[in-house]
Amino acid sequence: MRSKTKYVPVPSKSILPERDAGRAPVLECIKLGITLGGIKAVEDFNLTVGRTEIVGLIGPNGAGKTTVFNLLTKVYQPTTGTILLNGQDTHGMDTRQVNKAGIARTFQNIRLFRNLSVIDNVKTAMNNEMNYNMVSAILRLPNYRREEVAAHRRALKLLSIFDMQSMADAPAGSLPYGAQRRLEIVRALATNPSLLLLDEPAAGMNPSETADLMDNIRKVHEMFQIAIILIEHDMSLVMNICEGICVLNFGHIIAKGTPDEIQNNPAVIEAYLGRKKEA
Repeated sequence: MRSKTKYVPVPSKSILPERDAGRAPVLECIKLGITLGGIKAVEDFNLTVGRTEIVGLIGPNGAGKTTVFNLLTKVYQPTTGTILLNGQDTHGMDTRQVNKAGIARTFQNIRLFRNLSVIDNVKTAMNNEMNYNMVSAILRLPNYRREEVAAHRRALKLLSIFDMQSMADAPAGSLPYGAQRRLEIVRALATNPSLLLLDEPAAGMNPSETADLMDNIRKVHEMFQIAIILIEHDMSLVMNICEGICVLNFGHIIAKGTPDEIQNNPAVIEAYLGRKKEA
């Protein structure tokens, strides 16, 4: 079960978990917005995330949740507003640069290299750490071999978090659906993120797989002490694992708070269930 997290005010006028209050937030979104095809897909999005906070980003279909992830990872460049990652303005960064700066993500639709082995999928995410050049790789020079051995060992260690080391040599496309979802998370962790974005990680999973996923997210959070933002429609998962929740509807934030506050918020209930008809 989710433990109660105490939230406290910080100088930026936001609230953060008490354990993160003495440190700068990992993420600050300030009046973030984007216009797509003449429509304001996201507008005036403000969110502060503590360095070890687990945040849920929820809302009805089409609310703008994945668009926010695309803004954070620079798949889309914001039309308005500012994104501060570890205090650094990401304006002008591209997807590769923002990943190197500390954001990693998974996707709604699994995006693995299906014909590569499981371990090679993980190692592809370690490119930022590799220091050998093309000549060293072609000639198999000692520094290339050293770094490849180190990458292999680290990839196996990451796979062992989800008990997947025995699958290391299997083609990624041959894995069961739930294992492919876990592999995406492992690959994201291989980039050494300070902020992990999980876009509907439980999509398509049965209740048993979802329960295992919940345990795995907790394990990742505890082991790596990183911030996590989770988009998910499974409200049981969200309410049991997230400490703070931000609710989007039609590109606008309609509520922010703890799971208990969100569950009882009239605006959230209306967004999901519609306004009750008067008798």
